[in-house]
Amino acid sequence: MVAETSLWLIFGTVIAAALAVDLGILHRQARAVSFREAAFWSAAWFALAMAFAGVIALASGRERASQFAAGYLLEGSLSADNMFVFVVIFHYFGLPPAHQSRVLHWGILGAIVMRFLFIFAGVTLVNACHWMIYVFGAAVIYTGAKMAFADEAQVRPQDNVALKLLRQVMPLAAQSQGQRFLVRLGGVLHATPLLAALLVVEFSDILFAMDSIPAVIAITTDTFVVYTSNVFAILGLRALFFLLTNLMGTFRFMKAGISLILVLVGLKMLGGAFFHVPTGVSLGVIAGVLAATIAASLLAQPKKS
Repeated sequence: MVAETSLWLIFGTVIAAALAVDLGILHRQARAVSFREAAFWSAAWFALAMAFAGVIALASGRERASQFAAGYLLEGSLSADNMFVFVVIFHYFGLPPAHQSRVLHWGILGAIVMRFLFIFAGVTLVNACHWMIYVFGAAVIYTGAKMAFADEAQVRPQDNVALKLLRQVMPLAAQSQGQRFLVRLGGVLHATPLLAALLVVEFSDILFAMDSIPAVIAITTDTFVVYTSNVFAILGLRALFFLLTNLMGTFRFMKAGISLILVLVGLKMLGGAFFHVPTGVSLGVIAGVLAATIAASLLAQPKKS
C-alpha cells in the first residue's frame, strides 16, 4: 500500500510539473508549432513515459511496467489515427495553427479529467461483472473492423452533437475573435469558432475514449496502469498533432496496422478464458505491428528524382 501511494504521488508530481512547464511556460501564448519543435517534444514525452515505466519496474516489477508500456503504445497509436479528425475540425472552423495549439492546450486538460472518469467506470464494471470483458472485446473488434473500412472523408464537424447544443444555447460568431472563447457582438454574447472547435474536440475525445479504453483494459484492469498510460499518451497529443500534420499521407498503412492491433486485442479479451497471452507478448505484438506499418509506409513512398 505504501508503494502504491508513493507511485500515485510520483505520478501526480511528474504530471503537475510537466503541465506547468508545457502549458504554463513554454506554450503560455498561443503560437504555431514547427515540425522540428514537434519532433523534439514528441521524443521528450516518449522519453518521460519510458522513464516512468522504469519507476514502475523498480516499485512493482517488470510485469506491471510492461503493462504500462503496452497501454501507452496502444493509446498513442490510437491517438495518432484520431489526429485526422482534429485536422478536419480545425479546417472546418478556419482556425490558424496558433489557435489550433490553444484548443489542444485546453483539450488536454479536459481529456485528463474525462479519461479518469471513464477508466474508473470501465475498470469497476469489469471487476464487478467479469462477463463485461467479452462485451468490451466484441466492441474492440468492431472498432478495429470499422476503422479498416471507414471513409475519412465522412467526418462532418457540422453534425457534431456538441456544436448543435452550443448553437441552441447562444449564437456563434461568424469569424474568429483572436484567442477569445466568448465575445459580445451588438450587446449579445456570442461563442467564437475557437470555443466551438474546443467543444467539438472534447466531445470527439469522449467518443475516442469509448473505443480506446476497452482496448487498454485488455492489457490490464489495473486502474493505475490504465490511467497513467492514457495520461502520458494524452500529454504528448499536441506535439504529435503538429508532427503528423507535417507528415500527413506519409504513413499510409498506419490505419491498417492499428485496425489489426485492435482486432488482435479484442480476440485476446474474448479468448481470455481459454488461453493466456503474457504481457510481454502483447507489448511485442503492438510494437512489432506499428514498426512494420511505419516501415512499409516509408518503403512505399515514391523515390525522389
